[in-house]
Amino acid sequence: MSKARSGRAARRAERQGGAGSGPTTAIWPGIEGGRYRPIPADGIEAIHRTALRILAEVGMARATPRCIDTVCAAGGRMSDAGRLLFPSDMVERVLKTAGRGFKLYGQRPEYDLDPNGTRIHLGTSGAAVHIIDSETGKVRDSTLADLHDMARLAEALPNIHMFQRTVVARDIADTHAMEMNTAYACAAGTSKPIGVSFSSADTMRAAVRMFQMIAGGEAAWRERPFCCVSTCFVVPPLNFAEEALSIIECAAETGTPLKLVSAGQAGATSPAPLAGAVAQQTAEVLAGLVYLNLLNPGHPALFGALPFVSDLRTGAMSGGSAEQGVLMAACAQMAQHYGIPCAVSAGMTDSKLPDFQAGYEKGITELLSALAGANLIYEAAGMYGSLLAASKESFVLDNDLIGAVLRATRGFEIDEDALAFDVIRDVCLNGPGHFLGSSQTLGRMQSDYYYPALADRATPQTWADAATPPILETAREQTRSILAGDRTPGFGREIERAILATYPEIAAHWTVREV
Repeated sequence: MSKARSGRAARRAERQGGAGSGPTTAIWPGIEGGRYRPIPADGIEAIHRTALRILAEVGMARATPRCIDTVCAAGGRMSDAGRLLFPSDMVERVLKTAGRGFKLYGQRPEYDLDPNGTRIHLGTSGAAVHIIDSETGKVRDSTLADLHDMARLAEALPNIHMFQRTVVARDIADTHAMEMNTAYACAAGTSKPIGVSFSSADTMRAAVRMFQMIAGGEAAWRERPFCCVSTCFVVPPLNFAEEALSIIECAAETGTPLKLVSAGQAGATSPAPLAGAVAQQTAEVLAGLVYLNLLNPGHPALFGALPFVSDLRTGAMSGGSAEQGVLMAACAQMAQHYGIPCAVSAGMTDSKLPDFQAGYEKGITELLSALAGANLIYEAAGMYGSLLAASKESFVLDNDLIGAVLRATRGFEIDEDALAFDVIRDVCLNGPGHFLGSSQTLGRMQSDYYYPALADRATPQTWADAATPPILETAREQTRSILAGDRTPGFGREIERAILATYPEIAAHWTVREV
């Protein structure tokens, strides 16, 4: 390594603290957005009223007997077509009881998130079935070891605020065993708030018992539940997913936070006009919120209206489109209308590799969501191929990108010191004619400016003279360095051994990690 490159790397490390340190004082989890409003004020009310009409006049198909009984007892009814109808006055009445003001907890308090108002946080999610090797371009099946590695990367990278399951452990064929190992890998890999999903209430209950062991008992879990379960309880358009309704019921019983997800695809399973897609997804999420709050008023649940985009030339999902960013910003506005913390999806590039397309698609969709004040922005790190694939080194790359998104969303403050009149006067009348050495410049260096860990800002000649490696190579080096570190779970080896002794379906597969 040349002296120039070594010196530059040292300066970067000093400014940023390296990839594994905490955020600089220029950015932080929970920066407030809300400046970008794609829906005008009268449009919010129009979408809300349309959503209420959808629920009252079209309703939801495939409701389970318990759901039907619960909703009808509160004022709903079944239509002649066998659909469960939600009268508007009932919906608005029950929504008043919905959970607001709650936090998402980490295993350690320093990782707790406050997803209220227009505070933004970015993290991961997805169910990718492939890993892409950016060096060779080869694609392989994702494994449990990959998932655990990604959780550990999220733990180390300061701008990734939460970790929801990113890849499917395709090396585990049994669904119950796969979901239990998934839950364990997430909790063992990071102490930040995590998220998983389950296909049956029985598996969810078993996983919650495991989470209780980590938390210190059932009471401790109910006080600080560190996992938010994601449930796609709707099959758009306007059909309940029967098994997923049992997940809502299990969450209400066990005190487990929920992400209530409706993910239609505009032009395919939801209307092609963006306003119609938002209205349908809003209606579907409201149906889930009504059912949940009839079971357990005030239960913590995220408003997960996630209309995805179709490329109408082919019908394929287009997660990196500009329309995707606009839709997520619009859904954030709808959640803010109801005062309920929201979850959106951004960063779902259609590119297959960390390239120019990936950069601009991730950047525009994440920034639009952040500027709109979306509380939890999922899929913001590591995802490629419209959520079908993931890349480990992209966690390191996306950590940089997310930092820039946070800084752009923060904007700047205006006060007497920031307007700098006295400094301008002193520099121009009494000083050297520049601001480089002023005490204000030095004092603002950390608080006002974000310094990416990887992006190269050298001049072209300096860059060429230093033989600077490509950013992807640097990202791979940092990824390997992070994953070479200690693998001890944040909750310690003693609890790990107790979990493996209690759950043979986990112990049978946990040979991928040292215990």
